[in-house]
This record gives sequence, structure tokens and C-alpha cells, in this order.
Amino acid sequence: MVTTRTDSRRLSTAVMQRRHEPADSLDFFPTPPWATRAFCTHVLPRVLPDPHLFHAPAWDPACGEGHMAGVLGEYFDTVHASDIHPYGFGQVADFLHDDFRWKPADWIITNPPFALARDFILKALVQAYTGVAMLVRTAFCETQGRYDDLFSIFPPVMIAQYVERVPMHRGRWVIDGTSATAYCWVIWLKKFGKPIVGDTRFVWIPPSRKVLTQPDDWLRFGGCQDIPNTHKAMQLAAANGHAPEPAREMAQAELFGG
Repeated sequence: MVTTRTDSRRLSTAVMQRRHEPADSLDFFPTPPWATRAFCTHVLPRVLPDPHLFHAPAWDPACGEGHMAGVLGEYFDTVHASDIHPYGFGQVADFLHDDFRWKPADWIITNPPFALARDFILKALVQAYTGVAMLVRTAFCETQGRYDDLFSIFPPVMIAQYVERVPMHRGRWVIDGTSATAYCWVIWLKKFGKPIVGDTRFVWIPPSRKVLTQPDDWLRFGGCQDIPNTHKAMQLAAANGHAPEPAREMAQAELFGG
């Protein structure tokens, strides 16, 4: 099992379709806990209907602060976690380094940096024994380039589309967050050491946010709340020409006593 670390409370704005980040950003967008539970509940058992499915070890090589790995630990007997950055959860390791080899894992399951998703997939298809599952923006399934050098060579066995939005925010998990971005899981299976090549099955992930959110998620995963622009701290910042983030910190202190 994997233990998680409770982080400090932070605030953010809603995320729209395009992510705006510095060029050197690590693309850390924590996965809401309910979204990983939806994957383990509604997707994995359909990909591989094996009663021993969750007895096999899983590995999240882009674990961040453990938002996904911690939930995988609710299902899998053993979960390994690593990340290139020392977020305080899991081992610090560069998954894409040519010489990097780590603990054996039947499944590699992660929310990869969008710009490196293809590289993560190709490396994971070599490393995993049984299967690979990547949480990506639905737009990742587009473009001729990705079709030519990935999907036409290694077609996934399943694409699982969330029917509701999965809000992800840079650097924090916002409990009441919103998003215009659609996400899906892309899953591959392996047999005799090679990816299975065949037709791709498309399925929908039913509404899960209300059903699979647990009361203690906020504490376990360091959830925070969105502060509306009508809040007096935001209005004060706007009136004085300040950036919104300090105002959100002011609002955080007022709301949470921090």
C-alpha cells in the first residue's frame, strides 16, 4: 500500500482548454482522487477481467505529490511511485533516462506531462509486464503525427472517456475546481513481452465525482478551494493592480485561518 502526504492548503483559478505555463514547467497537474477511483472501478476490470488483477504491482512514474499513487494503493496490493522532481512523495528518478531501470511492475499507470506523454508511453510499453494506462487530454488522441509514430504502430486496446470534466489545476488539487478540458484513459495490454496489436475499444466512464469522492480526501491529498473573483480580497487586488495569486493567499488566510 502507498501512504500519502497531506499538503498545505492552496488556492487557484479554473483551468481552461489550453494550459498556460512557463517553458520550463514540470507540468504538474494533480489528478483528483475520484478520477483514479473511477479508472480502477469502471475501466481496469473491463480491460483485464482477472480476479487477481489488483494483486499485481503497479507503478506511477510521474507521481507528483501522490494524488494518483495514493488512490492506486486503495486497490493494488503494491504500488511503486517515482518522479523526476522531489515533491516529497515516492522516489526521485527520471523515468525517461536511458539507463533508468526500477522495480518490476505489471502495470504502469500515470498522468504524464502532456508534452512527454508519447515518450512516457513508449518507455512504459517496454518496462511494464502486463499493461500501460495513461491519463491524457482527449486531444492527445488527435494529430497525424501521433497516429503515424504511436497509434498506428501500437494501437491501444481501450480508450476510456470521462463523461464529466476532470478538473486539473497546475500545482494543486482544487476540490471545487472546474475545467473546459476533456480527459480520457488510453490503455495498452502486453502478451509474451510485446504490446497486443488489434482493434481499439472505446468506452465511457460514468459520472463518478460525487459517488467516488471520499470525505477525507481533502485531508489526505491537500485539497483546496477556489476563490471567486467577487471575493473582497480579489476585488482589492484588482483595484490596486496586483496579481491575483497574492490575493488568493489573503483569502486563504481569511477562510481557513492560515
